[in-house]
Amino acid sequence: MKKLAPFFVLLAGILWGSMGIYVRKLNALGFTTIEIVAVRSVATAALLLPVLFFYDRKMLKIRLKDIWCFIGTGILSIVFFNYCYFKAITLTSLSVAAVLLYTAPAIVMVLSAFLFQEKITMVKIIALAATFAGCVFVTGLAGDKENLSTAGILVGLGAGLGYALYSIFGRYAIERGYHSLTISFYTFVFAGIGALPLADVKMIYEAPVKDIRMLGFYLVFALVSTVVPYILYTLGLTALENSKASIIASIEPVTATVLGIVLFHEKLTMHHFIGVILVLGAIVICNIHLNENELLERK
Repeated sequence: MKKLAPFFVLLAGILWGSMGIYVRKLNALGFTTIEIVAVRSVATAALLLPVLFFYDRKMLKIRLKDIWCFIGTGILSIVFFNYCYFKAITLTSLSVAAVLLYTAPAIVMVLSAFLFQEKITMVKIIALAATFAGCVFVTGLAGDKENLSTAGILVGLGAGLGYALYSIFGRYAIERGYHSLTISFYTFVFAGIGALPLADVKMIYEAPVKDIRMLGFYLVFALVSTVVPYILYTLGLTALENSKASIIASIEPVTATVLGIVLFHEKLTMHHFIGVILVLGAIVICNIHLNENELLERK
């Protein structure tokens, strides 16, 4: 499991990076951010419920005293980060919002050092700096003059905090003995509880009624961009430090950039290329450090 953990997190980041494909489709149909969050959450919970029920019903049980972990991953992370991220886009720009979102690895590193006594090493700092610089280049911010507002920066940092909180609350749930499937299921149960009251439920319901293919789209969207990556990421957390997992998962904007070039014919610039190399370099640094630690443990 320890050897596969970085691969699980990397694959999770790649799948998260594909989310833009589905979001563009739903945006074109008139879905707002909160409706998209609600669709993801409800469809994910609906897919995971029968899996848990038939695989092991005991996984559906959680202790009342641990509900705060899932409120944290579901409402404080999923709902809060999505709301802040898309609000930041309206107040600044897509590139600025994306860069502010990817302050998450730094937030995870600091919180994990304080809450879980994870060491802040020079290797982590170098990988973190490369990751952030890579995200700046990948989003195109390095080559553009952007208008920044105080409100936009604060909301964008809020998105980074919300994004980081999944790793924090997810770690607490893991330490309390919960399986990754259980954590993923209740994360999106609570995310749905938080998102549905704010969404246009009628629109969400009528879309598949008018076109049955939309039901399949909902389920594929949930499976590819949510169910599989969150399970993989949570599995990765069982064998990786939060800070390293967060850095490796930063392959997400690289994936989004590559898909944008391949599928939507967006231009590949030198800034994109530099950003991709920096993020991949950070991931390699983390993995080399992991392998070195493993060799030292064997000795």
